[in-house]
Amino acid sequence: MSADAVARLTRALARYPRVGLCTLPTPLEPMTRLSAHLGGPRLWVKREDCTGPGFGGNKLRKLDYVLHEALQAGVDTLVSGGVVQSNSQRQVAAAAAKLGLDCHLAVYHGRLTPPSPEYGRTGNALLNRLLGATLHDVPWNGDRNGAIRDLAANLQARGAKTYVVPYGVSNPLGAVGYASTVAEIAQQCAALGVEPRAIVHCSGSAGTQAGLVVGARFCLPTTRIVGIDIDAEPARVRADVLTYGRAAAALLDQPFDDADVEVVAGHAGPAYGVPHEATVEAIRLAARLEALILDPVYSGKGLAGLIALIRDGRWSADDDVVFLHTGGTPALFAYRHLFDPE
Repeated sequence: MSADAVARLTRALARYPRVGLCTLPTPLEPMTRLSAHLGGPRLWVKREDCTGPGFGGNKLRKLDYVLHEALQAGVDTLVSGGVVQSNSQRQVAAAAAKLGLDCHLAVYHGRLTPPSPEYGRTGNALLNRLLGATLHDVPWNGDRNGAIRDLAANLQARGAKTYVVPYGVSNPLGAVGYASTVAEIAQQCAALGVEPRAIVHCSGSAGTQAGLVVGARFCLPTTRIVGIDIDAEPARVRADVLTYGRAAAALLDQPFDDADVEVVAGHAGPAYGVPHEATVEAIRLAARLEALILDPVYSGKGLAGLIALIRDGRWSADDDVVFLHTGGTPALFAYRHLFDPE
């Protein structure tokens, strides 16, 4: 890594203005107790759960860039969607509240069976209502953005000036925004004298991984970006990373190599939103060894994948590996029965 490379990425990102939603940079912290428990490598956590409003998360960093376009267009209503406990929906609702915009959310039912009686009333679902979003129940049919676009069209026909925030805030500009994370990691690691072998994270709607891959090509060329599939759809996830990554690279005038995209399968459990034993173990270890609170849908599965790769011998004890905490803590409360069955 070099200061010149970070500066080049920073200059490229500066062509795309931010709203200023996020508190940046987010911390990079050592996970010494978890590292010792696993026998290495040296683990670090990038705290993207600390980005700002509404309990933070990785989507706010994307929204910081994407919503500048919305404000320039003079919209008054954000429209997005996701499942009942969607972290992305909660961050869109938080951004809308912060910016004084109306927020309408297409809430998908049927993608997963509710895991608990409180699933629809607690966690992110509660926060969406508290943040002032209007919720619209729609059936899940596999089309992530169709109902969001339909809802926006209906609202626009009634006079609203709408802006569609795609599922997961995943689009080329969102990926551009997420490349900024790598600039921060590179600067923080340089200050610590660390050169990470890998950045490991959960990957689902693909925009986060696309941004990481593009950013790493700029300023962490020896660092592998490892996405842990949490959707139980690794081929679809990789295809979407390629789509958004190529487009984001073009926006930043940067070459893109498909070989840089690694999506690791086998750690998603039975299905999206359904945690398995390894997810529960990872969440318990993070809490008890590092006081780090993960969720069972995204970050918990991401850490479970990282732990499995370590146990399989992917890295040596002398390597440095960064785990990206994408946020999502509120969703944990909808899965209370996994940790507090009484």
